[in-house]
Amino acid sequence: MGFGGISLWQLLIVLVIVVLLFGTKRLKNIGGDLGGAIKGFRKAMNDEDKPSVENKSGETLDAKAQEHKPDAPSNKQ
Repeated sequence: MGFGGISLWQLLIVLVIVVLLFGTKRLKNIGGDLGGAIKGFRKAMNDEDKPSVENKSGETLDAKAQEHKPDAPSNKQ
């Protein structure tokens, strides 16, 4: 017995039918597209983990935030 009650011969027959239906060239293209999609997904996940604010040596993130903070209205009358 193979995977979940499916024998090796049954898997081979299904593989032959799939190759006859789609052809080897189309299956190769589908595999390449799927591989490219997985590679793009992994790259996007790795890019997401990196911090978006660059930290210069000796500079804190608070100082960087103060640079971009708009000036607050003064209470002068």
